[in-house]
Amino acid sequence: MIEPAKRLSSVLEYYFSKKLKQIAEMNAAGLDIISLGVGSPDMPPSEATIHTLCEQAKKADVHGYQPYTGIPELREAFAEWYKRWYDVALNPKNEIQPLIGSKEGILHVTLAFVNPGDKVLVPNPGYPTYTSLSTLLGANVIPYDLKEDNNWQPDFDALESMDLNGVKLMWTNYPNMPTGANATMQLYEKLVNFARKNQIVIVNDNPYSFILNKKPISLLSVEGAKECCIEFNSMSKSHNMPGWRIGMLATNATFVSWILRVKSNIDSGMFRPMQLAAATALRNENEWHEAMNYDVYAKRRALAGQIMDELDCKYDTSQVGMFLWGKIPNFYSDVEVLTEKVLNEAHVFITPGFIFGSNGKRYVRISLCAKEEKLQEALNRVKSIKK
Repeated sequence: MIEPAKRLSSVLEYYFSKKLKQIAEMNAAGLDIISLGVGSPDMPPSEATIHTLCEQAKKADVHGYQPYTGIPELREAFAEWYKRWYDVALNPKNEIQPLIGSKEGILHVTLAFVNPGDKVLVPNPGYPTYTSLSTLLGANVIPYDLKEDNNWQPDFDALESMDLNGVKLMWTNYPNMPTGANATMQLYEKLVNFARKNQIVIVNDNPYSFILNKKPISLLSVEGAKECCIEFNSMSKSHNMPGWRIGMLATNATFVSWILRVKSNIDSGMFRPMQLAAATALRNENEWHEAMNYDVYAKRRALAGQIMDELDCKYDTSQVGMFLWGKIPNFYSDVEVLTEKVLNEAHVFITPGFIFGSNGKRYVRISLCAKEEKLQEALNRVKSIKK
């Protein structure tokens, strides 16, 4: 009798994988579900980006395998982008590693730094993949609390009181998903100091810094951060390119070389025209970012806020990123009582916060990746729910 690998018993199918199947079945039955669950930008990249892709793809000599390190043009564009927006200087030759989306980078970094049985600190609430991939690879996952009364930042006193022996990595994500808490230089400085003191590599996932945020910042702007920190970034959110699967990581040259040993044994690089188009996108004008990443999302956020108000959920108006995170009222015994009620009665899907960890069990998340008319319709439907 054939059986799966034992590691599969340690993880479940990704929540959205299962839920989107259910929603597809409901749509097939004619229920017309409005999905406000996944953060997949619904707008296109800049016209110049698409033009570069199309023109380059017509050439006869661009369809072969590409360097594992990414083409020089893309690495140089990432370096320019980091200098322009974050005022961080990176050597494009050896301090940047392009990725097929930053999600794969979680796998590569864990394989490069963590032995089975080593400890990995993951945020609660946080992106579920930090936990699931660490678990699949045999790491000992240690959750650390993020709580609303501490602005969803780590409690460094609590961290220092933990047994940190054997901890190799600490995953952070600022601006934060799912809570929308913004990054601050004070927080980044504390993280770098914590990493140095305890010989732990901090990996900051930073794909949301442009969304509803006038001042994007980077962990690597802290002096000495490259010595002990890695930062992921992605073009999925900031450049409307989620399906392109183009991301990157930046750190010191030694860490990049270790990660490349893993990556070069797993994939064969990205299509050259996509890399050249990504380089074009990284040079988008400020006006493009202002329109796409601020103006559009601000209007959508206002409607999402009205949905939260209608559901009697409380939320912080200073949140950034492409979601709105709200606390459910006390009269609901469980968050899924609310989210399933909204799904089945209003035919609107919003995400229950428990999928991000136990500290999210009294929260819901609304994606802003829907046109204003869809959000308005969702609001109208929610208003019709019997209370």
